Amino acid sequence: MTVRLIVRTFSEVCITAGTLIVLFVAYVLFWTGVKADSAMDGEIGRLREGWEQAPVPIGTNDRPSQAAGLPAPPPYREGRPFAVMYIPRFGEQWHKPVLEGTGTGTLKKGLGHYARTTWLGGTGNFSVAGHRRTHGDPFKDFPKLRPGDAVVLTDGTTWFTYRISRKPYRTLPSDVGVVDPVPEKSGFNGPGRYLTLTTCEPEWGHSHRLIAWAHLDATRPVAEGEPEALRS
Repeated sequence: MTVRLIVRTFSEVCITAGTLIVLFVAYVLFWTGVKADSAMDGEIGRLREGWEQAPVPIGTNDRPSQAAGLPAPPPYREGRPFAVMYIPRFGEQWHKPVLEGTGTGTLKKGLGHYARTTWLGGTGNFSVAGHRRTHGDPFKDFPKLRPGDAVVLTDGTTWFTYRISRKPYRTLPSDVGVVDPVPEKSGFNGPGRYLTLTTCEPEWGHSHRLIAWAHLDATRPVAEGEPEALRS
């Protein structure tokens, strides 16, 4: 009788544990995505509303960008959105807000700009991080990036079209040089206007990082319409 009770109790514990695991997996795979999608939509809505009300992008203390050949703006405001990114390789509907900072809370609401790197369109290395999986899976298809692929951003006044320079590069999290002004292994030969994208590797882990480097290919005033990269 005692043996049967022990077996039954053990079975019930296993069933309960299994149920909790299934619920946790559902939370990670589904619910964090729902929350992240809602948060990202909210950030983009907030950005567009601000752009409609102000002649210059919010988040930069209302000063012009270096891309216009004018004085550099101060740092973006921590946790605030300041741009929207489009990557056609990831699908026609793929677009994500870019916020200042790479903290856990920030990356739940979109992509995060490394605060120590240059501003959008500026000389140096504008660097952005994003989750590979969970919280909306923004960079799920990161390995699909290929040389020549467009990465388009807008700050409400200007379109910035960057072009991927090489296939994603795999490295360790400690390799912080990937966001240097001229990353050593990027293939860039000197100062320029660069973009670095980073995400976790492997897909469901974080022991390594995947890196994609790009160079600024073209700019276009928003008033002139979308760039060719988004129309093709």
